[in-house]
Amino acid sequence: MRGSLWQLGQSITRRLSQADKKAVARRYFASEADLKKTVLFDFHVAHVGKMVPFAGWSMPIQYKDSIMDSTVNCRENGGLFDVSHMCGLSLKGKDSVSFLEKLVIADVAGLAPGTGTLTVFTNEKGGAIDDSVITKVKDDHIYLVVNAGCRDKDLAHIEEHMKAFKAKGGDVSWHIHDERSLLALQGPLAAPVLQHLTKDDLSKIYFGEFRILDINGATCFLTRTGYTGEDGFEISVPSENALDLAKAILEKSEGKVRLTGLGARDSLRLEAGLCLYGNDMEQHISPVEAGLTWAIGKRRRAEGGFLGAEVILKQLAEGPSIRRVGFTSTGPPPRSHSEIQDEKGNNIGEITSGGFSPCLKKNIAMGYVKSGLHKAGTKAKILVRGKAYDGVVTKMPFIPTKYYKPS
Repeated sequence: MRGSLWQLGQSITRRLSQADKKAVARRYFASEADLKKTVLFDFHVAHVGKMVPFAGWSMPIQYKDSIMDSTVNCRENGGLFDVSHMCGLSLKGKDSVSFLEKLVIADVAGLAPGTGTLTVFTNEKGGAIDDSVITKVKDDHIYLVVNAGCRDKDLAHIEEHMKAFKAKGGDVSWHIHDERSLLALQGPLAAPVLQHLTKDDLSKIYFGEFRILDINGATCFLTRTGYTGEDGFEISVPSENALDLAKAILEKSEGKVRLTGLGARDSLRLEAGLCLYGNDMEQHISPVEAGLTWAIGKRRRAEGGFLGAEVILKQLAEGPSIRRVGFTSTGPPPRSHSEIQDEKGNNIGEITSGGFSPCLKKNIAMGYVKSGLHKAGTKAKILVRGKAYDGVVTKMPFIPTKYYKPS
């Protein structure tokens, strides 16, 4: 799905408040019978979740509160997201690390057991097939989560290369965790609330770390990570235990942690300066262009050995022709595909994500501009519905991150 989820949420909210609600229902929910549903679907509906098609799933874009209020509450208290549409999988075998390093830019071998990192699956031209958080559970077990909209192409890509790798004697196998659901608990109350449901000391688990532990009576995969810029966790839970866990989290928070939909998830990640695959990353955009150079391990820069390494290492040496940057702007919020011009009216790039920041109370966006025009403070014009508005290149994240790291 291209375009802003926040924008879609606002559109649905406006239209549902107008007279012809049946027509709106036909517009957005016509294909509901064909959509996959998470195990929490009825729970979302019972909590007045506005369900929309997303990546082949029926997902809540918001609940009773507005996307604006939901975004602010996540930063002030906490939000609970059902992200079970995303695909978790495990790679196992003594050669699982060396196999995965052929496909991603991360130094997987250099990860300590129980730690993870953001990485990018690349193609032969150095473009991004998908971004993913990967974790080295043990030297012979890698756990990763890929985006819902990329699931089919990601799995086909991994399977194709796995067959060739195994044909040469490599020891690697995989398991797709369709028996598990995935919840994301984000915000300042995430750790205090979750601590009520486990005997393990969460204060000893830092950002990017992974544990297998008991939460609310179920064996869960817990990663201290998220997609909001806040402290928090992604919890892979057996699907039969997902509903009880969601209810327990909400109950223990005494109403402060709220169910939060994809609309607020989009505005939160934009405020945190994080990419949305399909908007800010595509198969023709490299990790260097996307501002993810930091995710390319030092050893990988020296050795290469991943798909598209030649292109990416050349960009590292010579600099890319375009770069992802942040913007603030006047006028209506810029949207995906809004043209970026210099002050003389020359095209210099395109917005990939944009919206009104609920927390900063101003327009924010990200997009790609020609190298040399990417420095913070560079003035630009952003076209919205054919009219040019003032914009300025701004450092990201727009809101400081609050990841839990050792002091």
